[in-house]
Amino acid sequence: MKAAVAGTGSWGKHHLRVLNDLGHLDSFVEMDNERRIFYEKKYSIKGFSNINDLINDHDIDIVNICTPTITHFEIAKTTLSNGISTLVEKPLTYSSSQGEELVNLARDNKAALTVGFVERFNPIIINIKENLQKQTFGDPLLIEFQRENRWAGVTKDIGVILDSSVHDIDGARWLFNEEPNIVFARTGNVLNPKSTGFVGTDYEDFATIILGFKNGKTAIIIANWVTPYKVRKISVTCTDGNLSGDYMSQEIRQDDGTSVTIPTRKYEEPLVNELTSFIHAVESNTSPVVTGLDGLNTIKIAEAAITSAKRGSPIYLDL
Repeated sequence: MKAAVAGTGSWGKHHLRVLNDLGHLDSFVEMDNERRIFYEKKYSIKGFSNINDLINDHDIDIVNICTPTITHFEIAKTTLSNGISTLVEKPLTYSSSQGEELVNLARDNKAALTVGFVERFNPIIINIKENLQKQTFGDPLLIEFQRENRWAGVTKDIGVILDSSVHDIDGARWLFNEEPNIVFARTGNVLNPKSTGFVGTDYEDFATIILGFKNGKTAIIIANWVTPYKVRKISVTCTDGNLSGDYMSQEIRQDDGTSVTIPTRKYEEPLVNELTSFIHAVESNTSPVVTGLDGLNTIKIAEAAITSAKRGSPIYLDL
């Protein structure tokens, strides 16, 4: 199974590393000449300046797209139109209309399409999912997510919702095993360079999103690029107890009146598990863990959150 990576920036370089370790790295696309030469030498593979040259020159089974969000659609449109199974880093596309087109292209060309929601493969959230499936503490009622750290200066074409909150929007959908029917959000931009002089982004850099599900179930998603240290936490309140996890320390706590810290499964790099899982799905012609529809619906929810924040009112969903 031969895989290529489009984009070798801050996250794409990790796709190169993992695919190389797995023995599936064949080639890559990188517009920057200096970076392209560097990775050609590092991995002894051929690099191309654009996706069309790669496809015309190489017989590729999988392409991982790790370029800026605004470029996802055109690159994925090219790969899927050529019947190449494609992993698109989150978010799937810049808009849901583009996402809809990619989902249809994948179906029509019998190509697998997945989205890089790497947290689905994090031992913490897998442990929580397994406990919810076993109803260890009854039914889930409330899920709270925290995803905070100072803006790193890498993401410049989208705000914190499409860049970061999408992980937890997808996580809420997955843990509740259903789609939300209402969304309300509050956002702001405190590091806007035009008004503050800070080095920041023109998009929202902090957001609180409330997702409403059937029977009053709720997810609260807090994300920002303002907090000067990294926070990655989840808490699930159930009818008979609570589950909480720290993605950073890989500690998970169960509390049904007596709080207990329990070990998670042996830690494995989520990206390794994600790419291994997708390669297996392509090889076995089975549905990937994260589908194109998962990516599309997550964008629709994120768009609704952005609209809600602008209007100051909730948005009802029909997914």
